Amino acid sequence: MAESPTDAAPDRVAQIQADWQRERPDVDTSAQGVIGRLHRVGMSLTRRLIEVYARFDLTEPEFDLLATLRRSPGHARAAGDLAAHTMVTTGGLTKRVDRLEERGLVRRRGEASDARRRTVELTDAGRELIDRAFTAHMRNERDLVDELSPSDAADLERILTTWLRRLGEP
Repeated sequence: MAESPTDAAPDRVAQIQADWQRERPDVDTSAQGVIGRLHRVGMSLTRRLIEVYARFDLTEPEFDLLATLRRSPGHARAAGDLAAHTMVTTGGLTKRVDRLEERGLVRRRGEASDARRRTVELTDAGRELIDRAFTAHMRNERDLVDELSPSDAADLERILTTWLRRLGEP
């Protein structure tokens, strides 16, 4: 059974809150308990996810780009559409596609005269790599979520879904 926050030894966020309470007792720092811990959890999760991507010589944005292509119809997307479906900015997209194309993982096809009408598609090598990387990624995510009880994981998913919606995330 997972321990409750009151059962656990004070963590770094609790220490920061205590320091602020001492220095600025006039300021309510209770939200820092949620935001600070969520931020630290996010950084820790990112570190653990990146370790898996690195085993396949991929960065996080490259993994995301390949995964987006893999789950797209025909394993391809218009170049102009690709940034909207990934966590890659339009400015960084060309560089990442170039690197993946040099490695033989994707190819561009379509009108050379109009980059907006070009399509980026997975090659067979790209599909094989992202399939292996995605399998490892899902195993890693399962291991990370299994640190929580099934009930806590379900509660957390529900809470985060609600919060993202309220923050205006699609």
